[in-house]
Amino acid sequence: MADQCCAGKSGKTALNDPRWRRVLWIALVINAAMFGVEIVAGVAADSRALQADALDFLGDAANYAISLGVAGMALAWRARAALLKAATMLAFGLWVFAWAVWGFIVGAAPHAETMGLIGALALVSNVAVALMLYRYRTGDANMRSVWICSRNDAIGNLAVLAAAVGVFGTGQGWPDLLVAAIMAGLAIWGSLDVFRHARSELAVVNDAT
Repeated sequence: MADQCCAGKSGKTALNDPRWRRVLWIALVINAAMFGVEIVAGVAADSRALQADALDFLGDAANYAISLGVAGMALAWRARAALLKAATMLAFGLWVFAWAVWGFIVGAAPHAETMGLIGALALVSNVAVALMLYRYRTGDANMRSVWICSRNDAIGNLAVLAAAVGVFGTGQGWPDLLVAAIMAGLAIWGSLDVFRHARSELAVVNDAT
């Protein structure tokens, strides 16, 4: 509720801040590039956490593209776009959780050194994007959905690094699978937050009409 109140008072929307579009373009390029790097490394290292993070980069790049597409539209369309992104975040979270369970069943054993190196690169990328988007964290639902994605990504990358240390120290794959499950939880929780915020904006629009 507090976040929604802040959003109403901030006056920040994708409609009246042209710097928003520039930040999104930069974030889109970074995420698309990191998807390519991380998916190759994740498959090579047999890391569920890296593969999940790579797909998260891909999903974020698509979300940034959607945000750019609706940036100049009315609040109702931006809220609907946020609902779409919330649905993709939820789908990603459920898929990653299922993938982690499968890895536990088959006994995945990832390469810790590759996980650490790529995880550190991903962390730097996501922190840079999160810092650029920090000022827009209390904007409309469309802005908030982008901020939540970037925040969750940075947290997820820290978890990937912790998993790499765990895999290296134990010689087992369970830290990698645990982190993949945590990333799934972050995506699911974030999707519910964005969904609630977007629904409240749609309710305001409907009341006004």
